[in-house]
Amino acid sequence: MNILLLGSGGREHAFARAMAASKHCTQLFIAPGNAGTLAHGKNVALAINDFEAIGQFCLAENIALVVVGPEEPLVKGIRNYFEQSNELKHIALVGPDQTGAQMEGSKDWSKQFMQKYKIPTAAYATFTAHNLAEGLAYIDQMQGTVVLKADGLAAGKGVLIIDDKETAKTELSAMISELKFGSASSKVVIEEFLEGIELSVFVLSDGNGYKLLPSAKDYKRIGEGDTGLNTGGMGAVSPVPFADESFLAKVESQIVVPTIEGLKAEGIVYKGFIFIGLMNIKGNPMVIEYNCRMGDPETEVVLPRIQSDLVELMLATAQGNLHEMEVLIDPRAATTIMLVSEGYPGDYEKGKEIRGIDSITDSIVFHAGTKLEAQGKIVSNGGRVLAITSLANNLAEALAVSNKNAAKIEFSNKYFRRDIGYEFNA
Repeated sequence: MNILLLGSGGREHAFARAMAASKHCTQLFIAPGNAGTLAHGKNVALAINDFEAIGQFCLAENIALVVVGPEEPLVKGIRNYFEQSNELKHIALVGPDQTGAQMEGSKDWSKQFMQKYKIPTAAYATFTAHNLAEGLAYIDQMQGTVVLKADGLAAGKGVLIIDDKETAKTELSAMISELKFGSASSKVVIEEFLEGIELSVFVLSDGNGYKLLPSAKDYKRIGEGDTGLNTGGMGAVSPVPFADESFLAKVESQIVVPTIEGLKAEGIVYKGFIFIGLMNIKGNPMVIEYNCRMGDPETEVVLPRIQSDLVELMLATAQGNLHEMEVLIDPRAATTIMLVSEGYPGDYEKGKEIRGIDSITDSIVFHAGTKLEAQGKIVSNGGRVLAITSLANNLAEALAVSNKNAAKIEFSNKYFRRDIGYEFNA
């Protein structure tokens, strides 16, 4: 069958690699893709939110399956667009509808959902311009660190963690009154700060049942020792050592099952991935956030551990027969280290020639922000440039290989963290 994958990052390269290996994949198209996805299919110049052009392409190329990588097309309703079209509704699509995507598209919606279905999460309240004064008073009565979250999508920048109450009140006013994060922060969720260890659990749902995928932990801070600014992710490991059978059983019973049942109770037929960002607090899981798609760079360590045919899993998700499938997991550990451009997550330069990718034989090199120039050179085209993923018997061995190969690849002003997985690599 012909398949269309939407997206252009490391996550999408990982999807492209796995789906192109399927016996069911005749032709894979990636829109818009990157220099790495070219090895697995054909890149096409489609904008991920241009639903009309995407629909026309699907008809022209006889596309049977659409897999949506990023959150924005889902929040904007790409599934709804397909389902409302007599010409497109027969095409299998992986990703929730606009209502289901509110799990990520609206922090307030997701917090209300968790509260309604008794899913453990931090205490919170939501404020807008109409009750900003109440929001400032709410901060005054909070104990300790304050978490401010823009309600809508803010390109990963809409969460502030602040120790000082006066600073928190200033930032709340800036978010709501001055729209610091655009319309995304016209509504702001204020949360209590949870102290613990973060991890992510991934669920595949077909609207009725679900399958658990491997757990992962990513590293957001730019600096070693988890210091400095937040990024889109500097690396990841899977599995997470403390997420043992007992802990994951709690996650499943206290969070996954109520989430799936809650979606059904809301009348939401959720066909796609659910990313559950968790905090492990003294052995008990609490939800930090939901996302309506796979994470990045977590996908780069989760998908290489899935031994089942990914296209079969995607079709079962879209067609509602996921219960018939078995998800086979590689018992080995996977680690990924992200190579980024100097200046990221702030200003950085693009167009730096990348050398040494072809010399890597014992890791998978996923392209995140790259472009193939006319003369055949691969150049940097983003803040996060490449993800170096390795599989080994344990995290220490996998991290050693990823670090070795991260050092081999060259481009001007390259930076990477050498301490990914540090707390598990003693």
